[in-house]
Amino acid sequence: MRLSMPLKGARKDYYKKKLLGSNDRRGWIMSFVVYLLLITIAFIYLYPVLYMFSRSLMGKNDLLDASAKWIPSSVTLSNYNSAIATMDYWNSLWKNLAIALVSTLCQVFVCSLAGYAFARYNFPGKMIWMGVLILSFLLPAQTIAVPNFLLFNSFKLVDGTLKPFIITSILGQGFKSCLCILIFYNFHRQVPQSLIEAAEIDGAGHIKAYFQIAIPLSAAAIIVVTLFSFVWYWNEVDLVRTYLGSTNDRNTGLTTLMLELNKFEDSYNAVYATHAQSTTSTNRLNDAIKMAGTMLSIAPMMLMYFFLQKQFVESVDKAGITGE
Repeated sequence: MRLSMPLKGARKDYYKKKLLGSNDRRGWIMSFVVYLLLITIAFIYLYPVLYMFSRSLMGKNDLLDASAKWIPSSVTLSNYNSAIATMDYWNSLWKNLAIALVSTLCQVFVCSLAGYAFARYNFPGKMIWMGVLILSFLLPAQTIAVPNFLLFNSFKLVDGTLKPFIITSILGQGFKSCLCILIFYNFHRQVPQSLIEAAEIDGAGHIKAYFQIAIPLSAAAIIVVTLFSFVWYWNEVDLVRTYLGSTNDRNTGLTTLMLELNKFEDSYNAVYATHAQSTTSTNRLNDAIKMAGTMLSIAPMMLMYFFLQKQFVESVDKAGITGE
């Protein structure tokens, strides 16, 4: 009887640790709560994407059938063919890549220089310029869209080329450049200044110390800013339309997939003009074709995140960015 009491107490402690956990291990109850929260949050984010993908594979009969909400009775890819023709997908994709990639490269280089200068040097009016930088970050981009358009239009730069994007990025006025500068500023402040000073003692100048010391150490911040900037330029509509002006025609100038998606219905009616007037036409626009166009627009970003997820998470963790 005396021996059974310690055994019962040990067994009780064992199950208590299994259920509630200990200091170095999570219990079953806590694991269940954590995974339940993760599944719930993942479902909230994935629900729109899964719904769009399911609808994009449906035929007209499934769209009219209320019972076929998620699983189509027959999978059809004709919706994607119609969306590709409507958006001139491959041509618009390459133009979108050109805008996002060139603007991102210019923005990353200039913002890195500006962030390094704010973090490394003390110059007259530094705090004033930092205040202006933060103020411009808080200022909505829509409030300066019209002045920017008038300025570029007066210099004949709204011509459907990359010039407005390159100029604004080089001058540190690209899309959310203020946030990019602040990211580099916070990162370069964490770099030990003794490394820069040691390089200068060995004969390295300011430029050489920046490229040989600061740039290699800021690889994590460069990856984060590059990914952020690329996504911002890719998804932006108002700013791109402002810089391209009235020349954002896919045949004569630059365009983006988001701009094509924004005018999807008009483009569809233009491509299938001979059938658009008939309510019984097989080419009449429906929700499935719209969903297919939306999936095609976000597919490049989803693929990029799928392949670069590990590098992105590691870089965000190293750069110490939370919530941007």
